[in-house]
Amino acid sequence: MIRQRPMLPHAHHSPPATANRRSFTIAGVCAALALGVILAPPILQSAHAATSPTVSLSPQKRPLGHVAPSSYAPNEILVKYATDTPPLARVATARAAGALGVGGDPINLASDTRLLHLSGGVSVTSALHRLRGRRDVLWAMPDYMAHIAGGPIPNDPGLGGAPGDWDLLQWNFVGEFGVNAPEAWANVAADGAPGGRGVIVAVLDTGIAYANRGRFRRSPDFSRYAFVKGYDFIAHNPYPNDHNGHGTFVAGTIAEATNNHFGLTGLAFGARLMPVRVLNAQGEGDASTIAEGVRFAVRHHARVINLSLEFSPGVTASDIPELIEALRYANRRGVVVVAAAGNEGHSTIAYPARSPDVIAVGATTEHGCLANYSNDGSGLTLVAPGGGADAELPGDPNCHPELPPGRDVYQMTFTGSSPRRFGFPSGYEGTSMASPHVAATAALIIASRVLGRHPTPAQVAARLRATARPLGGPGDSSLYGAGLVNAAAATAPGGPGAVAR
Repeated sequence: MIRQRPMLPHAHHSPPATANRRSFTIAGVCAALALGVILAPPILQSAHAATSPTVSLSPQKRPLGHVAPSSYAPNEILVKYATDTPPLARVATARAAGALGVGGDPINLASDTRLLHLSGGVSVTSALHRLRGRRDVLWAMPDYMAHIAGGPIPNDPGLGGAPGDWDLLQWNFVGEFGVNAPEAWANVAADGAPGGRGVIVAVLDTGIAYANRGRFRRSPDFSRYAFVKGYDFIAHNPYPNDHNGHGTFVAGTIAEATNNHFGLTGLAFGARLMPVRVLNAQGEGDASTIAEGVRFAVRHHARVINLSLEFSPGVTASDIPELIEALRYANRRGVVVVAAAGNEGHSTIAYPARSPDVIAVGATTEHGCLANYSNDGSGLTLVAPGGGADAELPGDPNCHPELPPGRDVYQMTFTGSSPRRFGFPSGYEGTSMASPHVAATAALIIASRVLGRHPTPAQVAARLRATARPLGGPGDSSLYGAGLVNAAAATAPGGPGAVAR
């Protein structure tokens, strides 16, 4: 196979080149966006439940103040008449409430239940007021609107002009070869941990644009509440501001603010980020500094550590013993460590990803092919979206290196060298971009408790492998590991390793 684009030596980031209760499909997501499906309260009770004396507040008596008007159709009302009400009396009752008429054949409605269409200018509230209390009406309710399970699609606009247009850029979350983010969000929301709430993810990188301090500014798509205390092991102070932009990008993929009418989305948007600066403004750092960062993150209660960095191909475990020991320490303490496989296009994974205590992540393109820069080989755990051009892999139906490259990965970060100007710059592709998809998915798995309250790193890694989407053909595990990370399958109830709850 042919690979291209060797990258920087030394320890550096992978740099940018210039019917269950929670299931729904991506097609359903697209349809929901197109139709403007909105948040709704629970489905209507049956007529029996509505009239039962055991119900504390029946639909007939429930005020509309408990839901927003947008939660029900603005010109329709459902009415259940007493069984002995003559048809003409029903029509008279409907007209008295301001209805244009009664809906047609109620073949899919319960007996004696009709859908009333209101006249222009007649509100649902006023029509209900007229209907409720009439002897011939058992109950009258708005025609509530349901939405896809797990909550509405995030309203972040990306570069588009409409809420929800984030998906026009973030193919890596919702595209054909994305990680199925919306369904994963629904899964963890149903588990009471929206966006991975309750999990701390440490980002060991060039820092994060996490706060306003001096010349530095917090990224406008991060809340100040999204962070826990970190440290700068380059400047040796407690202010790990980003001096490069790479760390802010990586952190954004993990936990950029979501559903805030601004910017893009983060995969584990409810998790909290620990900024740990171990790489300098040029994106380089030494093994001892990175080891310090790993130990700091473990001691300060991180559950997941992301390392979007690599050492040069010639570096072995015996060359970085202090870092290897720190990774073992993290594993013993139950912390999941995820790292980039490297960007040299070699058939050998770079350290620290090659460590047996680390989940090693290769990169795929928008087409579902191994990226031409991604390292592969024995020890690769799985792959995730990294963007860029397809590798030359004859026989792989997803690989088309002769065609234009797939899109880059996008997240909010510096648009130039200034830590005060933010946007969605192009040019970010690499295993550095792939790794945080897996780190975020690990955080979602932990938050979901699908593996129990305190899953081990080995259990999380096994779940990631077992739920990954196979790519390539038979015998391609050295290229793709277990396959493409699938955040939806990884957080779904049941399946490999799941515990009874």
